[in-house]
Amino acid sequence: MDIEALRAYIAFVDTGSFTRAAKQTFRTQSAISMQMKKLEDESGQSLFRKNGRYLELTDSGRVLVSYARRIIATHDEALGMLVDSGQQPALRIGCPDDYAESVLPEIVALLTELVPTLSIRIVCDCSTQLRLMLDNGDLDLAILTRSPEKEEGYLLKHDTGVWVHGGFEALLKRPVLPLILYEADCKYHSASIDGLEKRGRAFQLFCATPSATVIKNLLRKGLGVSAMARSSLSVGLVELTSDQSDANNLPPLPAVDIVLSVAPKSHPLMGVSQAAELCERFRQRDKTKHQNS
Repeated sequence: MDIEALRAYIAFVDTGSFTRAAKQTFRTQSAISMQMKKLEDESGQSLFRKNGRYLELTDSGRVLVSYARRIIATHDEALGMLVDSGQQPALRIGCPDDYAESVLPEIVALLTELVPTLSIRIVCDCSTQLRLMLDNGDLDLAILTRSPEKEEGYLLKHDTGVWVHGGFEALLKRPVLPLILYEADCKYHSASIDGLEKRGRAFQLFCATPSATVIKNLLRKGLGVSAMARSSLSVGLVELTSDQSDANNLPPLPAVDIVLSVAPKSHPLMGVSQAAELCERFRQRDKTKHQNS
């Protein structure tokens, strides 16, 4: 099977969109469609079926995903063994600001273990913008949040949203709840506001910002409460239990997965096999850390 067709196939699986798959592989949508038709002809199986307005994978399509990832991994690993690591460009990593303190440092530490000669360039932005940068070829890897039912990227950890304040519990009793949130493209921004509106809980969006540092410092000053992923918590922040949230008429927040997404045209020293190993090591260390805490 053609390796570039398999890359386009995996790009569709990870993004759920032929439009994004075309952008990531620098092809037109018609070219992507032709590649998918070629894969179906070669396999003798239908790989896609319509579900309303959308396409989803058939059983045969899901089987191909595993093989396609392994074929691409072997291909990229072979190329990686042949390159001079000292002459390779910096690895470009994207990370949302809220994971820059909790997830990113461990990822960078693991990268230096796997590829000691690697140089790294880090870009902090929201998951929406990081996906666009992956699509445009401006990133090699990106730490992203996804819904648990999606297949995008390689799993780093399961996470859930929590309500947080900076030690000022009296804020929860105010008739109008002051909110300090990430910007509107954050999953917890919409989930918290929608949930509060459905419960009839009065609130004021005091501040919206893409900066985790700003949010945490404002919380520590007692200026509001926030909704964020549990793994984004840091010193001085107080997580509300589900019972405390319910008692204060705060809605439950959704679960998310934190994943590492790899550009279809991967960095010579960090292909999908290396990324999969990186994520496996991260999960093991994260599990050990929580067992010891």
